[in-house]
Parts: sequence; structure tokens; C-alpha cells
Amino acid sequence: MTNDHQAPPIIGRLAPTPSGYLHLGNAVNFVLTWLLVRRAGGTLHLRIDDLDRARLRRVYLDNIFRVIDWLKIGYDHGPSGPDDFLAHHSQLLHLPDYNRALRRLGQRPGLAYGSQRTRTSEGVGEGLVPLATPGAAWRAHVPPRAVVTFADAWQGVVSVPLGAEMADFIIRKKDGVAAYQLASVVDDLRLGTTLVVRGLDLLPSTAAQLWLAARLPETQAFNAARVQFHHHPLLTDATGQKLSKSTQAVGEAGVLAHPAGPVVVYQAVARRLGLPAEAGESLAALQAGFATM
Repeated sequence: MTNDHQAPPIIGRLAPTPSGYLHLGNAVNFVLTWLLVRRAGGTLHLRIDDLDRARLRRVYLDNIFRVIDWLKIGYDHGPSGPDDFLAHHSQLLHLPDYNRALRRLGQRPGLAYGSQRTRTSEGVGEGLVPLATPGAAWRAHVPPRAVVTFADAWQGVVSVPLGAEMADFIIRKKDGVAAYQLASVVDDLRLGTTLVVRGLDLLPSTAAQLWLAARLPETQAFNAARVQFHHHPLLTDATGQKLSKSTQAVGEAGVLAHPAGPVVVYQAVARRLGLPAEAGESLAALQAGFATM
């Protein structure tokens, strides 16, 4: 007897942004994602989010590949290096996909509105203009009491008050390019992503993406029934305070400059997973320890 409701194959992704040097938290996320995908016998993509052209620097793009090599983790699909990324994998190549989704969202009455809100504006609805207004951003119209509830593999069932935490988030920037929340959904659907690993601080982003994806038939496959979410606690210091990005990034090379080498990442992952200290001595030891969980 066959099972007609088999779980989808595990397809994960590393999704860094080349807008700064990768820090310890980024590296921990990479290793956690790699461990989960490899334990499941799944497929791992490298997806680099480069729509923020104002902050993109070649040195930051180079850093992504250097960190992956430094960690000794591999991926199955994606660019082989910076030049290959720029030529064949940049998000700019998928602008038609994002624009198609934007058009569909714009056709749904009451779902999006044009906004010329500035940093000094007082609140939601400020600077409201028609969608076709030149130079206007598009914002999703999130009901004030909207709550998104979904199952998280590490946090259990979570409920995010989206209307309170991310009221009317941006879906198209003032330059006419899709914003992160929409582009991420479109990209994850294109890759067939079924595993997303993020820090706890990105719970609202996950909720925003699930809410947005549910609004269109063509994006509804991005949902918590099909995609496994793993939101891990943020890194903290000895006093339990969240480590800032500047603290996690040692010098201008980011985590690569840490004097202990990649073992500092393996040890942080082992602690996060509750594994014995010896599991953090190498990637092989970490993978072996994780396999027993």
C-alpha cells in the first residue's frame, strides 16, 4: 500500500546578503542548515539575495564564498563563485518573476497601497497615494489584528501578531524593485524550498511571507504545511545578552578573522544543539553528534 501523502523532499538554502561581512551568527545559521539538510539526505542551494544594489560590494560577495569554504560545508546547486553568481544567478535575472507577482498583488483590491511615507511620518497610512504614483513604495495592507500562526520545528506552534509587529510592510521599494519579503517568497518557490532555518529575530519576517504568499493562488504553495521552519535562538554572551553584529564580526573580514578558526562556529552550534563539548571539535564530530539526535 502506497502513501499518497508523503512529505516533500528536503530542499534547503543558504540565503546570505552581500551587504556586509558575514558574522558568527551567519556562520552558525549556515552550519545548522547544512546539518539539517545532510541528515535528511536533502538538497542544499546557495541563494544570494542581491536586490539591495546600494549596499552590495564585491568584497562582501567574495566573503560569502570564502566563509563557505572556511566552514568546509558544501552545497548542491548555486553559483561556483562571485563571477558565476553575477553572470548566472543574480536576483536581477529574476526581476520578471518578481514583477509578475507585483502586478498580481496590485490587481487585488485592498491588498496593497502606494506610500510616500518618510522616516518622520507618524504611522500606518501616512503618505497614502495611488499605486501608480511615480517614486511611491508599495505596502501590503495588513489588518491591525492580523495574527499568523504556524508550526516551528524548534519553537513549537507560534503566533505572530503581524498587524502589530510588521504593520503594512513594504512589498515594492520606491525604485520599483520588489522588496525582500516578496522576493524571498518567489525565490523559495522557484527553488522548491521546503526547509527554512532562521534566527528568532526573523519570526515576523516569516509571518509576513506566509501571510503574503497566501494572498495569491500562484504563491500559496509557500505555506507551513509544506515548508519546515526552524527558528533558532540568537547568539548571546556570557551574561545572556544578544551579541551585536559588530561583536560577532571580528575585524573587516568578519567571522573569518576569528583567531580560533571555524571551530568557534562548530562549538557555538554544538552548544546551541545541546551536544557535548567534544562534538564542537570539528565538522565531522558535529555531524556525527547531530546524527544521534
